[in-house]
Formats: sequence, structure tokens, C-alpha cells
Amino acid sequence: VQLQASGGGLVQAGGSLRLSCVASRSRFSGDDMGWYRQAPGKQREWVAQIATGGSTNYKDSVKGRFTISRDNAKNTVYLQMNDLKPEDTAVYYCNVLATFSSGAYVVLPWGRGTQVTVSS
Repeated sequence: VQLQASGGGLVQAGGSLRLSCVASRSRFSGDDMGWYRQAPGKQREWVAQIATGGSTNYKDSVKGRFTISRDNAKNTVYLQMNDLKPEDTAVYYCNVLATFSSGAYVVLPWGRGTQVTVSS
């Protein structure tokens, strides 16, 4: 298993969750990492990414509420999600990213995601 996300659950609107994703990579510290999500009946969408140097980018709808971080010693990327909204309900996935001037592209097959359900 190369990518394994965990930490999801059922939470009320306004609540918080912290997702983790362990990547089986020999040089994790050299990988840009991203979080994606897929809601029922919708396409998977990019949520946030963190570069090797620690710079971050977020989808507009999660800015100020979500924080992506990484622990290279543990080959783990995190997504702290605060002030959750029902529209954040989705299966969340992480992946390694290849970043070019044209954009960022996922590198690995999708691993197991983690379900986040936000009740109103």
C-alpha cells in the first residue's frame, strides 16, 4: 500500500477533524504532496498541497479553515480541518504530486481514502 489516509469520521457542522496520510516512499521529503476529495456523484477535486519546502496552496473554499502540514520523519502528510461544513462531506485522499509550470499532477494510483461526513 503506497498511500493510506485515515482520521475521517462523522462530525457536526463547525467541528474539526485531522486527517493523516502515510506514504510508502523512499524519499518522501522530496515529494510535493496533495489532498483531494470526492463527494458522492462528483468528480475528485484538489483541496490543498504542500511543497517540499513547506509552501502551501488551498482551494478557495477551504482557505482559512484547512491547514496542510507534513512530517517527513514519519512520511506523513496531515490535513487539519476546522469549521467543517456539510459541503465538505466527501472521501478524502492524498497523493504525491509532480509540479510543473502547467500545474500539479498526481503520481501514484489512488490509495484508500477516508470518509468525512459533516452533519448540519
